Amino acid sequence: MASKPIQQAQAVTVSLQELIEGTVSFDTLTEAFGPSSLGIIVVKDLDAKFQQLRAQVLSNASYLAALENDELESLTSAQAKYLIGWSCGKETLRSGHFDTLKGSYYVNCAFYKDPSLQGAPADSHPDLPEYTASNIWPDADKLPTFRSGLEELCRLIIDTAVLVARACDRYAEGNIEGYKKGYLEKVVQGSLTTKARLLHYFPTPDAEVDAVEGEDGDDDDWCATHLDHGCLTGLTSAMFVDEDAHPPASSPATSPLPELSASPDPKAGLYIQSRTGEVVKVNIPKDCLAFQTGEALQLITKGKFRAVPHFVKGAKVPKGQGKIARNTLAVFTQPNLGEEVEEGKTFADFAREVVERTY
Repeated sequence: MASKPIQQAQAVTVSLQELIEGTVSFDTLTEAFGPSSLGIIVVKDLDAKFQQLRAQVLSNASYLAALENDELESLTSAQAKYLIGWSCGKETLRSGHFDTLKGSYYVNCAFYKDPSLQGAPADSHPDLPEYTASNIWPDADKLPTFRSGLEELCRLIIDTAVLVARACDRYAEGNIEGYKKGYLEKVVQGSLTTKARLLHYFPTPDAEVDAVEGEDGDDDDWCATHLDHGCLTGLTSAMFVDEDAHPPASSPATSPLPELSASPDPKAGLYIQSRTGEVVKVNIPKDCLAFQTGEALQLITKGKFRAVPHFVKGAKVPKGQGKIARNTLAVFTQPNLGEEVEEGKTFADFAREVVERTY
């Protein structure tokens, strides 16, 4: 099969200061989120500590995945449908296909709203432990910066998501009849169900690397095409690590791993299906965050903000040229469980449907 050309797209970019001051223009917001958009916006000029946090947290994804299998098993929760702690090979994003090429570490971010909480209160939704059970954390002796770094980076991302939500509200208030003033900002800032997902995409197996010359294989081999089911998803840029040259199991977990300047396979990375149906590759700069729209926001806005179909293509490099892993962090800002996303349907109802078809 002939190699497909890479369609690159430049996401709309704004500065953190523009968001703080509320000076992002309607034209810019329409370009980012309107009917012909990619449904994604990139935020630059972040707090100076962001890059240090990103390097440590994303390195910890490799350190975590290098733990012994019995240790990883102790960090899983079947009761929470593997949506708290470690999860690998439990998710089906294509019919009959389990995603085994990535591992995830899920964290409930209720601590953002209430530092005493490690999950949403279970009072009214005892059947949703994926949101109400307490977080599971690795042994601090083995991964000393895992919890503190991840919690701090999540707070920074949610702080930024609040500002993006405020800008979305400005757009929605001018374009959606009956839209409640400040609705999305209130949802993002007050949510007890926001969930973080630290992702480790394992190096592509040698059997698949054999096909690197002349064939593309599955475009979405590292993460199949899907929609996020929250409101806004905050994304860091991906960290690419050669785990052959720098094995995480034998590196000190207190230091960030050496990061490649870019993926050695230029086709690897995040792809988005635009509002017009075109599939394009989107690069997020290392010193920036990106935010894309999800299904709950599509329901809330009656389709004015459409969810973004996206997938991740794996890095294929010839044998002997390294074992390339990809690490990233996604933070899914979501309504509280009792919040209506459409008439007669709460986010809890919607989340049950999504989990049932995915896990």
